[in-house]
Amino acid sequence: MLLWPVAGLAQEDIPAEPAVLIANEIFITADRVLVARGNVEAFQGTTRLSASEIRYDRRKGSLEVSGPITMQDGESITVLASAAELDATLKTGLLTGARMILDEQLQLAAVQIQRTSERYSQLYKTAVTSCQICDDGRPPLWQIRAKRIVHDKEQRQLYFEGAQFLIRNTPILYIPQLRLPDPTVDRATGFLIPSLRTTSRLGTGIKVPYFIRLADDRDLTLTPYLSTRTRTLEFRYRQAYAKGRIQIDGAISRDDVRPSETRGYIFGNGAFDLRNDFKLRFDVEVTTDDAYLVDYGYSGKDRLDSAISISRARRDEYIGAGLTAFKSLRDGEINANLPTIVGDAIYQVRYFPKAVGGELRLGANAHSHYRYSDDDIIGRDVSRFSTEADWLRSWTLPGGLRADVTLGATADVFNITQDSTVPQTQTQLTPHGAVALRFPMTRGGAGDVTQFLEPIVQIGWVGGDRLNIPNEESTRVEFDGGNLVSLSRFPEPDRRERGRTAAIGVNWSRFDPAGSETSLTFGQVLREDADEAFTLTSGLQGTTSNYLVAGQYKSTGGWAITARTLFDDSFNFAKAEIRGAYGKRRTRLEGSYIWLTKDLEEERSENLAEIALDGSYRVDRHWTANADWRYDLTLDRAATAGVGVTYNNECVSVAFSVDRRYTTSASLAPSTTLGLSIGLRGFSAQKGTDSYKRTCGK
Repeated sequence: MLLWPVAGLAQEDIPAEPAVLIANEIFITADRVLVARGNVEAFQGTTRLSASEIRYDRRKGSLEVSGPITMQDGESITVLASAAELDATLKTGLLTGARMILDEQLQLAAVQIQRTSERYSQLYKTAVTSCQICDDGRPPLWQIRAKRIVHDKEQRQLYFEGAQFLIRNTPILYIPQLRLPDPTVDRATGFLIPSLRTTSRLGTGIKVPYFIRLADDRDLTLTPYLSTRTRTLEFRYRQAYAKGRIQIDGAISRDDVRPSETRGYIFGNGAFDLRNDFKLRFDVEVTTDDAYLVDYGYSGKDRLDSAISISRARRDEYIGAGLTAFKSLRDGEINANLPTIVGDAIYQVRYFPKAVGGELRLGANAHSHYRYSDDDIIGRDVSRFSTEADWLRSWTLPGGLRADVTLGATADVFNITQDSTVPQTQTQLTPHGAVALRFPMTRGGAGDVTQFLEPIVQIGWVGGDRLNIPNEESTRVEFDGGNLVSLSRFPEPDRRERGRTAAIGVNWSRFDPAGSETSLTFGQVLREDADEAFTLTSGLQGTTSNYLVAGQYKSTGGWAITARTLFDDSFNFAKAEIRGAYGKRRTRLEGSYIWLTKDLEEERSENLAEIALDGSYRVDRHWTANADWRYDLTLDRAATAGVGVTYNNECVSVAFSVDRRYTTSASLAPSTTLGLSIGLRGFSAQKGTDSYKRTCGK
């Protein structure tokens, strides 16, 4: 080991850090040339050079390096060469028969590389690719050839002169001047991967996104979309803050679908962390017409919502307030007659009083919704303020029996305008109480398998009488395992279950340390008096509810299934749903089945049954196929269907898809969409996985 002899250099040429030379043999010749041979390694700062021989002439201040040469410049640049002549700092010089590798992704093979400074490297007669190069003489899948390339290490950019893009050895495109980021750049101004899109509504077109880096914390992407039937400009703006972020997506179009109109949309969202643990969230959703989002494939939503909210969640307290504006895109719905402006506020807190034990919960809830219509009844506006206080306590009785007691009361004030059929202001006070008994049991088995069994019985009472107010908030009621022992299964306070009720049920679960889990819930609700506010498919009509059966299953083989159903004594099903997923190695599959009985009170004039499937299969390490399908069993026809295939290797990513939408309405027509995108790896900070990498001879 030897310190680099640089005393004879000019002061400005002295390296900032001493150089170190390691070799099997080091000697000085008669003409005072330092020679290092055999497994030679030289270190200077962040540069490390390996070679078979280095000759250092102190008078010239230069190094003659014999190959094979490997130079590591920092963590992301590797240079291989057959011979080199460098200065003592290893920063400038000429390398011949050289190959530069950037971030283990992009290869630049050149006749010679001239390092003019620590910042710039010039490569002459260069071929650039990220594809695997084999010794069988076959060209790479793609490459860019250029007369000269300049690599700016500081800006991490590649500048091409006289560039040609080739597939195999066939020239496809000539570009006199070209600038591309090197693979270490996370965000740089320039063109992104283009894509082709063909639809039956808009014809065949191309999207060419252009990314603009405005600063480290914000950027803008502009995407012209040109086809035979549309001229569209898409945009996306993003900005990050120290305690938040925003994103705005949108587009503006002139097309042949609606020739006399300018069409467009804006979707925006943001989130910020405020002082005292508060969080601010907002989103904006606006479109010019009902069909625009579907025509262009931006979204399948048929009801838009723009909202702003602020909230804070702590261990024993929750505060939240929000304002939402809705817009319906559905045929037959008139926005002026819908509650399009909705405001909510909620406050909840809990205490643990030592004097009486248990837990004390206090809450307040305010709600208001507004219709733009001024017509009587159909333009009804409603405001409500509710408060609630509950005391909860549990005991463990002899034999392991658990007793849970709930006592409380709620107070509601309603203000209803533009409805001549009901009084404007109404109030109610509703006391309630419940006693629940649980008997949890556990049993162990072979292989440390554990089973839990818990029968439940709850007796409840809710006092007071229902006010003469319209049902505005509780039009849809779900009966499931989460509210089996609730005192009111209506989602909002404009409807409450009254009188004496009983709930019976049983929970069973099984846990296997190997990874499988199974759970099952069975229950029913009994009440003294039937409640006419429950709809037929809620399963809660009459004095005896439908039977509730709900379960989950997760296997070690990758299966996960969730199911729920409601049926009566005659096994007539009110509703049923099952959702499943499978994921193992190459296969991913998700599916669902939904059945809903017709119910005029829920605006459903026919039975509804639908199957949806979505999955993918990795054929081999390069090819992946995917498909999705949604079928309407009631109409006996498909609603949507799509297939796609992607190809990935170490240097290219190709995706092709075909999607068909069969549904039709006054504003929507059936359509077919074909999509194609081709991306070249190597000019992105995102790497492909090693599983995509090809091997020579295959």
